[in-house]
Amino acid sequence: MEQMTITAKIQISVTTDSSRLLDETMAVYSDACNYVSAYVFRTHDLKQSSLNKVLYSTLREKFSLKSQMAQSVFKTVIARYKTILENQKEWIKPSFKKPQYDLVWNRDYSLTQNCFSVNTLNGRVKLPYFSGNMAKYFDHTIYKFGTAKLVNKHGKYFLHIPVTYDMEESNIADICNVVGIDRGINFVAATYDSRHKSSFISGKAIKQKRANYSKLRKELQMRQTPSARRRLKAIGQRENRWMQDVNHQVSKALVESNPKHTLFVLEDLSGICYATERVRTKDRYVSVSWSFYDLEQKLIYKAKQNQSTVIKVDPRYTSQCCPVCGHIERVNRDKRIHLFTCKNCGYKSNDDRIGAMNLYRMGINYLEDSQVPDAVTTE
Repeated sequence: MEQMTITAKIQISVTTDSSRLLDETMAVYSDACNYVSAYVFRTHDLKQSSLNKVLYSTLREKFSLKSQMAQSVFKTVIARYKTILENQKEWIKPSFKKPQYDLVWNRDYSLTQNCFSVNTLNGRVKLPYFSGNMAKYFDHTIYKFGTAKLVNKHGKYFLHIPVTYDMEESNIADICNVVGIDRGINFVAATYDSRHKSSFISGKAIKQKRANYSKLRKELQMRQTPSARRRLKAIGQRENRWMQDVNHQVSKALVESNPKHTLFVLEDLSGICYATERVRTKDRYVSVSWSFYDLEQKLIYKAKQNQSTVIKVDPRYTSQCCPVCGHIERVNRDKRIHLFTCKNCGYKSNDDRIGAMNLYRMGINYLEDSQVPDAVTTE
């Protein structure tokens, strides 16, 4: 068994009074986080016990925080610093600009099938919420709620709840289907599977929309005004949300179109950000900046939920190797017209499909190397 954590999102229904109370509580919580963050930046002290000894009284008196809220502030700041140190390897002071509130399950908040109860500066308040698909998560013999985050987005209040549960680990011996997935620009994903079927997810509309974003961004950068800079920031956030939504849809489609116990084979594109020197400057935004890593991560966790597996393999020659005779030559592929023509045996096909076919074959080899007999029927 392995643990799986997903984030459930619900929208809270508020009145004018409860909205004002939540706003006040979140604003004070963020101010308290900034206060503690400044102290940690000066002292490099990340021990909750010593922070509690020095700052607890101040948080209670200056910010009027409840006892549990003060402890939550310490945990939030410590977690943020640890993340920064792990990723950046240096002390950088985080800023808590947006109103937020981290809530510990059964202390700061509780949730039933029709009521959200939350601790505020003026005591507990109970609010209704839009339940959506939350009903199944209330079986606490299976699902465990973690520390949630209350946020305000455009005047609407949302609770993001991490939900953890145990699920059976996917077993190589159970693999019944292999899918090679070639990721690219013209086709976000081209696939080839154990039924010898190919599918394509077009990137034409995505490419056009990103070109529009790029054009608008250049126009705003030329203006160099405060309003243009604010607009640039908003556009960047909007484009990022849109890219994540596209990757959600693509990964969901890939998982749902294949049975349980599927082996998905991807190219290891971890070095793609360092390949910019091989791409013309004017083409770098289109060729390099798409969030392949985000798509990969979404596919991994969705595949786990479907008891499937994702592996990454060496991407070398996947677009130059003939899947029929094995001949490898750079000129086999004509990137201009997206056509693969083997110079040895003459086999022709779409170049993205060729990549998917070679990834499929590498998946078959992976199973054979794992000594799983008769797991998948090969060609």
